[in-house]
Amino acid sequence: MTAEGTWDLTIATPIGRINATAVIRRDGAALTGAAAGEGEEVLLTDVTLDGDRLTWKQAVTRPLRLNLVFDVTIDGDTLAGTAKAGRLPGSKVTGRRR
Repeated sequence: MTAEGTWDLTIATPIGRINATAVIRRDGAALTGAAAGEGEEVLLTDVTLDGDRLTWKQAVTRPLRLNLVFDVTIDGDTLAGTAKAGRLPGSKVTGRRR
């Protein structure tokens, strides 16, 4: 399973849908990346692929200041899972690799 590539994401939040793009790259043995959406670009941290399960963290300031934890499952060129911010309920995440 590979996670590398550009992913078009949709996050279904309580305040509406947010469209974002995540770019995941391999840097030696590590995965790195960045995400863009809502007018800002942020670095991904703790990017981990375990089988088909991909997880990462990112801090955003728009539309709210949040520290997000993504936990998704990759199936070919699609992914699905959740983005969670602290004690708030998880938001559904779907995505497609370009």
